[in-house]
Amino acid sequence: MTQSRPQRILVVRNDKLGDFMLAWPALACLKSAHPDNHVAVLVPTYTAPLAHACPWIDEVILDPGDAAPRHQQKNLLAQLRAEKFDALLTLFSTPRIGWLGWRAGISLRMAPATKWAQVFYNFRIKQRRSRSQKPEYVYNQDLAAALLRTLGQNVPAPTPPYWPLPDATRDIQRQRLSNELLLSPTRPWWFLHPGSGGSAVNLSVAQYADLAQAISANLCVPPKWVLTYGPSEEAVAQQLVETLNARDVDAVLMPPRASLTDFAETLGAADVFVAGSTGPLHIAGALNRPTIGFYPAKRSATPLRWQTCNAETRRLAFSPPADDASSASDMSRIDIAAVARQIADAWPTPTATEETPCNR
Repeated sequence: MTQSRPQRILVVRNDKLGDFMLAWPALACLKSAHPDNHVAVLVPTYTAPLAHACPWIDEVILDPGDAAPRHQQKNLLAQLRAEKFDALLTLFSTPRIGWLGWRAGISLRMAPATKWAQVFYNFRIKQRRSRSQKPEYVYNQDLAAALLRTLGQNVPAPTPPYWPLPDATRDIQRQRLSNELLLSPTRPWWFLHPGSGGSAVNLSVAQYADLAQAISANLCVPPKWVLTYGPSEEAVAQQLVETLNARDVDAVLMPPRASLTDFAETLGAADVFVAGSTGPLHIAGALNRPTIGFYPAKRSATPLRWQTCNAETRRLAFSPPADDASSASDMSRIDIAAVARQIADAWPTPTATEETPCNR
């Protein structure tokens, strides 16, 4: 079979960190389809550092956003016109981006068939994501596959990790943390991120304290808890460290990191990552670290829809009982003791020595 010609593809996912991380499987699909495909992304300044770190991205273009002054919008339009992209793939469609792609003269413009912004696209894919019938990253992969078929390219099937850090990088990060926090390299390190960045409902600090205490009590080798935090969340993480230490649960605060990429690569040192449905949880998923996520039970934000993109055997998810739609976001209905037992029973502590769980 004759190999199709390489394509210049612009992908847009210009919203939050977790959403961008769930685009990496689609980016891997596009880049792997042809060795010379040029994959560019349009992203906000916040996620640009991770876009530069993504192995599936060749070019990062900054989106100044809806509120940017007119001259910045004109400069972006001029840049896209000059780039002469073959295709535009918008994973989350907005009128401004649709109009931008049309004015830039990109001949193939594809997006989900939602909202009136779809009028700017000449290829529209019905997905009905609000029904939450698939994971978000699979919806993204479906769009990438449709684009590749339209471009006449084969559709590859990349597998986790979608952020394949070299083993040496993880070793360096573990050694670094060991030096900074005096962590034993033979003891499991469980990272816990109690903040949510305001993007999703989450467990309370008290629930996370109960959870960490119960997990430690249910495992043969209690983990060392490393508390991580985002902007403006350090005080919450420090509060949780102090609460756990007062209960004789060994916990420390992760040292500050110089950049978002530095923070993200540090998550590669985790044996397990525990959080609500946040950007850091999805970074850990892209790194194929074992994850434990907490989600509401409402249809638009189910554990299925927003699951991490790590291997199926490396993720667990919990949400409130689905028996009452009016309480779908009431995270206090999650039985923390039962969750801790389920984690210990179902999932051996994934360390280098593969310690096994036990009930105490």
